[in-house]
Amino acid sequence: MSKAIALGTVFAASFAIAAPAISQAAPAVAVQSASSVIHYRTVKIEGLDIFYREAGPKDAPTVLLLHGFPSSSFQYRNLIPALADRYHVIAPDYPGFGNSSAPDHTKFAYTFAHLTDVTEALLGQLGVNSYTIYIQDYGAPVGLRLALRHPERVTGLIVQNGNAYKDGIQDFWKPVEALWANPTPANRDALRKVLTPELTKWQYVNGASDDSRIDPDSWAHDQALPDRAGNDEIQLDLFYDYRTNVALYPQVQQFFRTRKPPTLIA
Repeated sequence: MSKAIALGTVFAASFAIAAPAISQAAPAVAVQSASSVIHYRTVKIEGLDIFYREAGPKDAPTVLLLHGFPSSSFQYRNLIPALADRYHVIAPDYPGFGNSSAPDHTKFAYTFAHLTDVTEALLGQLGVNSYTIYIQDYGAPVGLRLALRHPERVTGLIVQNGNAYKDGIQDFWKPVEALWANPTPANRDALRKVLTPELTKWQYVNGASDDSRIDPDSWAHDQALPDRAGNDEIQLDLFYDYRTNVALYPQVQQFFRTRKPPTLIA
């Protein structure tokens, strides 16, 4: 994702944290630095395997990368090394996504509050209590819930298509709003088309001036996740629960006004 690398560069410049200088005496052969190594780790939370990517020096400022639908921390695979020379980077997979456990939706409550519980527990296990949050799509309700719970821990926000205003609920959301108003099986089934390969690809190529520059492996990887048995019900539960995020928007906006975190909107 070249866009992700560009965002990393903009992020670094906007927060005015200089990268280490490169010595003129450095050898010609490129050597991977310890800070650029990405670790792929799993911890137990609520009896589930919760996967996360981690890179960068642990004593550096932490950047928490929160992924969207229908992706996982995989979406940050290029951004992580672009940041890891100067930041401690953590990118988790929520339950039901990526390499984390995906228990049946009848055995695990797939709500945004619960996804936030798991993310908060992960940060607690890692001893992280101060972070800039990168929020994209579903990352917004998770990250902004974290901010409401612990506003003093948030050192900044990076927003890429992360919504906190009713103005963001436009025509695309009408079928979802129908489910919120009347959670019938018919309204639930009407949303299954959002989980199809065509709609997943659309999220990548819609609006692109040259879609030949977009790696099809990206949407193929994303599509493999909701295609897993039972994952469609997980995603439909989250579509329905999204209404609880809209109800929190006034509190989130108050957080913006009172805390005024440094913010980059991409």
